[in-house]
Amino acid sequence: MPDDAQRAGGTRAMTPTRHGTALHDAFAETRAAWPGLGLYERFEQIVCLVLTVVISGVAVASLAVLLFRVAGLLLLGVVDPAEPAVFQAIFGMIVTVLIALEFNHTLLGVLERRHSIVQVRTVVLIALLAIARKFLILDLKEAEHTTLLGLAGAALALGGVYWLVGDRDRRDAGASDNAGTGA
Repeated sequence: MPDDAQRAGGTRAMTPTRHGTALHDAFAETRAAWPGLGLYERFEQIVCLVLTVVISGVAVASLAVLLFRVAGLLLLGVVDPAEPAVFQAIFGMIVTVLIALEFNHTLLGVLERRHSIVQVRTVVLIALLAIARKFLILDLKEAEHTTLLGLAGAALALGGVYWLVGDRDRRDAGASDNAGTGA
């Protein structure tokens, strides 16, 4: 999820310390802001903290399962990794881990107070990732045409929403830039 500097065309330095301490920083910022938060804002922060821990557990468990399965396939030579069904299963597991990480990244943005609520654009992106995962693991020979049409329609609709939200964000950023320069 891009921040204001990235949307404005800048880049953010990707340092290991930033990502290594993101959860710690989120906890510290929540503790510092706690006295000034209202009842609902405190509730929202607690829910985000719990979800962050739960989703982190899901990501770690998914990664462990992925590593064990891939290691078992490669070391024991039980199944050929080039077999389409195995390939689909492995990439389905990889995308599951990526979805969990993206979801966690979104929640950390709320906890770090970069966003007051979960951003619609991110939710739509996660939904698109889930549909892409479904396409990866779907056996096209066995799938019914109505299932494929439904998934394609959902992907198209979500892509349209993602574009519209991004277009609105670009217009809002342009309007705030113009207001700041007096144009």
